[in-house]
Amino acid sequence: MSVRVRFAPSPTGYLHAGNVRTALITWLFARSQSGHFLLRIDDTDIERSKPEYEEDIESALMWLGLDWDEKARQRDRTARYQELIEKLKSDGRLYACYETPEELALKRKSLLGRGQPPIYDRAALKLTEGEKAAYEAQGRKPHWRFKLNHTPIEWNDLVRGEVKFDGALLSDPVLIREDGSPLYHLCSVIDDMDYDMTHVVRGEDHVSNTAAHIQMFEALGAAVPHFAHLPMISDKEGGKLSKRLGSMSARDFRDNEKLEPMAIVSLLARLGSADPIMPFTALKPLIDEFDISKFSKGSPKFDMDELLRLNQKIIHETPFEDVNVRLANMGLEDLDEGFWLAVRPNLAKLEDIKDWWQMVNAPVETIVSDPDFIAQAAELLPPEPWNENTWKEWTDQVKDSTGRKGRDLFMPLRQALTGMDHGPELGALLPLLGAEKVQKRLTRHKAAA
Repeated sequence: MSVRVRFAPSPTGYLHAGNVRTALITWLFARSQSGHFLLRIDDTDIERSKPEYEEDIESALMWLGLDWDEKARQRDRTARYQELIEKLKSDGRLYACYETPEELALKRKSLLGRGQPPIYDRAALKLTEGEKAAYEAQGRKPHWRFKLNHTPIEWNDLVRGEVKFDGALLSDPVLIREDGSPLYHLCSVIDDMDYDMTHVVRGEDHVSNTAAHIQMFEALGAAVPHFAHLPMISDKEGGKLSKRLGSMSARDFRDNEKLEPMAIVSLLARLGSADPIMPFTALKPLIDEFDISKFSKGSPKFDMDELLRLNQKIIHETPFEDVNVRLANMGLEDLDEGFWLAVRPNLAKLEDIKDWWQMVNAPVETIVSDPDFIAQAAELLPPEPWNENTWKEWTDQVKDSTGRKGRDLFMPLRQALTGMDHGPELGALLPLLGAEKVQKRLTRHKAAA
C-alpha cells in the first residue's frame, strides 16, 4: 500500500508549536515510507480564515524543510461537499434539527443534573412534517446531525493501541450549520476519502471525533484510513503547557527567538518517542530512523531550555558554507570562515555573531586594572605576520618577563583586548584583531591617562 497522509491546518492563526509537531511527524512518516504528503488548507471558516495565515503556514513549513507533494483548499470543494451532503440526507444519515442553542443547553443541563451523559435525545427524528413546517414558519433554520449507528466502533491506533467506543454512548454530531455550511468533520472525511488518505495523524483531542468519522467513512462507502493520535504536549513539570509555550508559533521561533529550524525539528521529531532527543543538522537521519510505533500515549514535556541547548549544539556543528549566505543577509558579508570558526563555539544563536563582529571590528570599552602589566605585555608583542600560534608565543614571553601565570596572566590580557572576561579562544581571536588593533587597545589607557 502506498502511504498517503495530509497535514490539514486551519488558516485562522499562526502555526503554533503543537501544529508544527503534528506536521513534522506526519511528514517524517510519509517520507520514511516513500509516501505522498498533502498540505490541505482547512478554510471552511470563512470569517476567521485569512490569506496571511495561509502564507505563514507555507513559509513555516518551508523554513522547517517540510515540502509537500500536493496542496488543496477546502474552499475550492464546496460543490463536492454539497453533493455528498445530499446523498447522506437521502440515505437518512443526516437529519434536520430545530432546537435553539438555549434549548440544547437546557437539555444538557437536565441530563447532567440526573447524572446521565449529555447525549442528544434524537427528538428531531420524531418531528412530523407539520411540526417542521411550523418551526420554519417561525423563522427557524435547521441544523443537521449525523445519525450514528448504535454499534461498537473500534480501531487499532498506531499510537494508542486498541481503541473502543460504543456508538450508543455518543451524541449524534452536528455536521451542517443553520446557514447550510458544513462543519469540519464532514469536510475532513470527504477530503480524506477523495484524496485517498491511507493514514491520519493528529492530536489526541480528536479521538472521540474519530469514532464518529469512522462511521461517516462507512456511510459514504469509503475505506477507513489508519489513525495515529499523538498526545498533547505538557510543560516540563508535567502540567498543562503554559500559555507562552502553547501559543508560541513557528513565526516566534524564527523571528523573535532567532532559533535554527533544525533545533525545533530535533526536539519535536522525537518528543514523546522512545528515541533520544539529540541535535540534528539534517532531516535525512530523522527520516531513516523514524518509526511512529515508538511514540507513547503519555504526555511529553516541552522544555524551552532543552530547545535552546539543541540550538546551541547545532550552531556549534554548522559549517561556514551552510551559514555564509545568511551572514551576508545580516550585513556581515565580509565575515570569512576563519572568523566563523573562531567565534562559533561561543554562539548560542546565530544572531550572537553580531556582538563578536562588533567586538573585533569596532571600538570597545576595554578593561585595564593593571596598566603597568598591560604596558609591559604590549612591548612584548611579536611582529607580524600572526597565526594561531602567536597567542602562545606572546603569553609565554609575558609569563617569563613578569612571572605571572594562569588566570592572573590571561584574564587581564583578555579584558584589555576585548573588554570582556569570557569569549572565543584568544589564539584564534588574536590574528583576527591584528597587530595594529591589538597595540591600540593595549595602549589606549595611556592616552586616557
